[in-house]
Amino acid sequence: MNAEIIAVGSELLLGQITNTNAKFISNQLSELGINVFYHSVVGDNADRLKKVIEIAESRADLIIFSGGLGPTKDDLTKETIAKHLGISLTMDSTAMQFIEDFFAKYNRPMTENNRKQALILAGSDVLANHHGMAPGMLLEKNNRTYILLPGPPKELEPMFQFEAKPKLATRLNQGGVILSHVLRFYGIGEAELEHKIQDILDQQSNPTVAPLASDGEVTLRITAKATTEQEARALIHAKEQEIQSVVGEFHYGNNDDSLASKIVEMLLHHKLTISAAESLTAGLFQSELAEISGVSGTLVGGVVTYTENAKIQQLGIEKSLLDQYGIVSSECAAAMALKVREKFGTDIGVGLTGAAGPEPHDGQPAGTIWIGFSIKGYEPITRKLQLSGMRNTNRIRAVKLACSYLMRLLVEKGYEKIN
Repeated sequence: MNAEIIAVGSELLLGQITNTNAKFISNQLSELGINVFYHSVVGDNADRLKKVIEIAESRADLIIFSGGLGPTKDDLTKETIAKHLGISLTMDSTAMQFIEDFFAKYNRPMTENNRKQALILAGSDVLANHHGMAPGMLLEKNNRTYILLPGPPKELEPMFQFEAKPKLATRLNQGGVILSHVLRFYGIGEAELEHKIQDILDQQSNPTVAPLASDGEVTLRITAKATTEQEARALIHAKEQEIQSVVGEFHYGNNDDSLASKIVEMLLHHKLTISAAESLTAGLFQSELAEISGVSGTLVGGVVTYTENAKIQQLGIEKSLLDQYGIVSSECAAAMALKVREKFGTDIGVGLTGAAGPEPHDGQPAGTIWIGFSIKGYEPITRKLQLSGMRNTNRIRAVKLACSYLMRLLVEKGYEKIN
């Protein structure tokens, strides 16, 4: 099955929002073994949408739409598709009742145009929307499958994952199952990891193994097809063991794990506390940790010391050190990590300083970043990054790499990873 994803919305063409839905859907379809050859974006215009549909029909078996299911006049996806396919729109009573109940619950008047959201393509399977109002649809017609999804990611993602994806899997595998398992690695680049498991990649059939790189880590997705879930899990387990035997030292987690979640889990397990002093990241490192539930058991606090004066006054770093080495330096990062650990009385202190860009800073080129680590009982250690991305990309990468380096450093100091 070959798919095309069509995003509907003038705001996408104007650059007001990013089309993250296409990335999500493509990722989900790849787990089903469905090829995505085209992404299209079209504005809120019926004639142009019709032309895009016709083009998609000439090259795809599965066409997935996101957006244009709302109550306003420019929400015209299902109306355009209905007219194009020569089918009618009917009222879905369940969706209509949900919409009415929503307005009654919050004591708000329901305008007539909200009824439009409960209209569905006649003959389609309804995809329930548990996070919004407009239901989705799955329709099979003329040997093609059409899927209509709402635009907001908070509605689209659960609807596709829990409503549309199982229906597609059933159609593809005729009652069998397709399961995926993601292995996450740090401290190794995509090219090196791929080289180490090249024999595994060359010999793959079922399960399949797909590498994917992101900032500070690499993932491998193992996908198995089988007649039962038990058989699929057995296939995945065997392939995982094969991979672990080659690159297991770099493995840190699975599926929805993140570097931050595993760091927090590791710190909690070993009863270690942490604090951070941040310059260029301005609190992003602490924010990344704070997204994890239970982090209050390890994250004590921290400071943002963006300027030289703040580093002196808030952390007590000697001015002479900064005068001699500069604020974008190994010495400054080490001092920040040590001073913040002492200030908050924690087991670990982390310091981040650097030139985020786009201009050089303190005589150092953009992308020069130093990360300092102070672990109680050990001398501070620093790591240098030389990044080449945009300003905020460099800041985000610095945070992820700080988590990566910290995990490796703790392992080197004898603290076991929590897999």
